Amino acid sequence: MKDLKLVSNTDGVRIDSWLAKELEGYSRSYLQKLIEQDLVYVNGKKIKANYKVKKGDEISITIPEPETLDIEPENIPLDILYEDEHILVVNKPKGMVVHPAAGNYSGTLVNAIMNYCGDNLSDINGIIRPGIVHRLDKDTSGALIVAKTNEAHKIISEKLKEHDITRIYIALVKGIIKEDKGKIDLPIGRHPIDRKKMAVNTKNGRKAVTHYRVLERFDDSTYVELSLETGRTHQIRVHMSYIGHPVIGDEVYGGRQKGYNLKGQALHAKCIKFHHPITGEYMHIEAPIPDYFEKLLKEKRRRMSNNKNFI
Repeated sequence: MKDLKLVSNTDGVRIDSWLAKELEGYSRSYLQKLIEQDLVYVNGKKIKANYKVKKGDEISITIPEPETLDIEPENIPLDILYEDEHILVVNKPKGMVVHPAAGNYSGTLVNAIMNYCGDNLSDINGIIRPGIVHRLDKDTSGALIVAKTNEAHKIISEKLKEHDITRIYIALVKGIIKEDKGKIDLPIGRHPIDRKKMAVNTKNGRKAVTHYRVLERFDDSTYVELSLETGRTHQIRVHMSYIGHPVIGDEVYGGRQKGYNLKGQALHAKCIKFHHPITGEYMHIEAPIPDYFEKLLKEKRRRMSNNKNFI
């Protein structure tokens, strides 16, 4: 346990942002969790993450010791797209969970990168999520950045919040999208009834923006490229379902879909573009389209060539 005392010398800045600048090695999301756990006090009182500091505020923060959990490195193959001493970019396979959770402490990407990187992983997000800056759903494949150092982790985390990292996805969605491109600007929050799901939520949701572009049309589906301005949980899946074009294979947001031999959704994080957190070099990293997706497209094209009535 570590207790810190700070005094604010500024006005009008959110306390989570202010603390992230004052305390090296701690991400804003981690500090928000400490605030939620009542480990941050201002002038002796509990506050929320949106509290705006005032000059002279006396801030006390308690940073707990890391928990001891039985998370072991596992010799699981990794498809490494890029690596240096600061970051790792991996091509996460479909079906792999990114980090351990209650009752599921093995077979995850974290187990694999712990084995590969040893102690060379950032520890900002604790021992359950070492190196993990952002996530992909279990059944979404593709490019994902892993931070080896706390400095890289903090900078990448801030770039994500500032929408300074470009993430391009491809998906096969149900139905035929008529327009060649479009923008979905609808807030996303917890589903009002099923709390395990997300939904377009105009009352309590957070801003979410998805851009899509049609790559190819088939007889009953559309192959699209998608880019995110924001990174809400299940954003693409929720947005595409809302406009009537759920991702094929997504039974959570698209219902039961017959005729596709898929486990999970046909969604792949194809490309990630960003400036290196330490060197500033512009990075453009591509994750090859997985075999299952290529086979799906090939079958769709075959059916199209046999369907002469399709216009």
